[in-house]
Amino acid sequence: MESRVALIGVIIENHNSVEELNRILHQYAEYIIGRMGVPYPKRGISVISIALDAPGDEISSLSGKLGMLPGVSTKTIYSKISNEAPKEG
Repeated sequence: MESRVALIGVIIENHNSVEELNRILHQYAEYIIGRMGVPYPKRGISVISIALDAPGDEISSLSGKLGMLPGVSTKTIYSKISNEAPKEG
């Protein structure tokens, strides 16, 4: 299956979901390029961005599992690049 580069944006409003969120992310560790979390105490939320290189169905599965957690919202964007390596020129 074709691998895609994607970014999942996550907003956590219920901090009771963090342990399960981390457990799910661990299951997809082989696909995660990097992750950045930013707490926003003024609003009582956290914002996480997760960069992935994975098959499309794995990206959708991860995003869906995270989005089903109580107080967790996700949005996924995909790169337009293909599986091919960049051409040297």
